[in-house]
Amino acid sequence: MNDRVSGGVADNPLQTGLSELDLNDSLAGLARLSAVRLSLEELLTRVAELAVRAVPGADGAGLTLLQQDRADTIVKSAEFVKEIDDIQYRLGEGPCITAAQTGHTMRSGSLSGDERWPRFGPRAGRLGVHSVLSLPLMTPNGVVGAMNVYARARNAFDDHAAEVGEFYATPAAITVHNAHTLDQTARLASQLQAALASRPVIDQAIGILRSRSGLTAEEAFERLRHISQTEHTKLAVVAAHVVDEAVRRARARRNPAG
Repeated sequence: MNDRVSGGVADNPLQTGLSELDLNDSLAGLARLSAVRLSLEELLTRVAELAVRAVPGADGAGLTLLQQDRADTIVKSAEFVKEIDDIQYRLGEGPCITAAQTGHTMRSGSLSGDERWPRFGPRAGRLGVHSVLSLPLMTPNGVVGAMNVYARARNAFDDHAAEVGEFYATPAAITVHNAHTLDQTARLASQLQAALASRPVIDQAIGILRSRSGLTAEEAFERLRHISQTEHTKLAVVAAHVVDEAVRRARARRNPAG
């Protein structure tokens, strides 16, 4: 842990009991998410919102899902979180980035003077955000993202808050990983369905090119693919244009006066 501070929630039995109730409520909320039909972004946002309830002293939270096949998904529980996270990713520096890269929790109670992030910290401080708890989302397969919990007050997160955050982050990581896997599966199914739907028109376009120029099937397909890449147009759209043009010419030959 970094920047450990004493006192706060951990020293007050009543507040500790209340924070445990909040944590239990948030964990129960995570468990219910699997039964709710939400988009990936909606689910990640809900995980971030539950983190705000779980971690004592939190004013807002953001969550970043690392994705290899497309841009990272970044969500927030409040608008000020978006401002802070935008600064991190614009600078390429900040506690969330460090947590995701190292797999270790990052904590600061005075961002404006934190030497670990000399460019990010002062900017966050000027926006009135002074404390952060950045939690890597770990699964058996590695880090899938990171969660930032922010507070406007200085030294808002003590040892107890950090422990609660890490405890919450463990099931949250599994929830995020499962949601990401389901989203990838759904997108793959959609892509396969689109590919199957477009296959007939691609085959027709290949046949038309072969009849016109004597190309092999492989050569005709390569020509379609080259046009697709050059014009930045989907292969199916290029194929449909070839077929439509062939149909138009055939109709013109049949009806010259039309």
